[in-house]
Amino acid sequence: MKRFMLVQHSYSEFLGMIEKQLESRAIGFQYQRPFLGNDLTTSASQHDALWLLGGAYPANDELACPWLPQERQLIANFRKMKRPIVGIGFGGLLLAESAGGIVTDEPYFNTYWTTCHITDAGKDDPLARAVDGKRMLVMINGNASLPDDMPALVVDDNGHWLIARPDDNSYAMLIRPEIKPGMIEDMMMEDNRPLPDNIGEILTQAREHWTQNQKTAADISFALVSALDLMTERHKMPVFNLNVVDKT
Repeated sequence: MKRFMLVQHSYSEFLGMIEKQLESRAIGFQYQRPFLGNDLTTSASQHDALWLLGGAYPANDELACPWLPQERQLIANFRKMKRPIVGIGFGGLLLAESAGGIVTDEPYFNTYWTTCHITDAGKDDPLARAVDGKRMLVMINGNASLPDDMPALVVDDNGHWLIARPDDNSYAMLIRPEIKPGMIEDMMMEDNRPLPDNIGEILTQAREHWTQNQKTAADISFALVSALDLMTERHKMPVFNLNVVDKT
């Protein structure tokens, strides 16, 4: 069975609308939740793909996110084994960093709706074509630059990168196709979660774009499955149970 690892960074931010699309393709999920204080595995051998989800803090804030060294090692191990990785929001920043980008904590709140614009580098990319011209939500804290050899496939209204590929097996995305209006409502209810001043406006637009966003999430899921060959099951190392034999 195909099995994906999902790294969840806050209570409210899970795979959302994309989860249903992948479940319909008989894909299983294992959520890792290091924000609860659980150790984050760094092994890539038992999963067919890695998804790095959104988060409430900048991707360089090791005080708020003490598991970041483990997550960086996890990303490195998946890349070394050439297994697919999808980074969304916070996860997209980490994936850009793994390819040589520089993560910053400014602007602290980086939340807005924008139109996606395909670039020359993205004209043949299935994910870039799927979102071109679509109104999408960007919701990150801080930012990340792209290395010189990693062109943007999609940019926002101001020319800032939204989608890039660190390698043939991965996508870094700052757009948030997984977010449902209810997820934003849950973010607003989280204790001590930092939120931008425009969160009410963001929620209103999420409700207005709900019907179109569901279709866009389906299109994005199809593009990711195609571009990253997500329906292929990768070789998994066997898990051994060691039984101690009492010879006394």
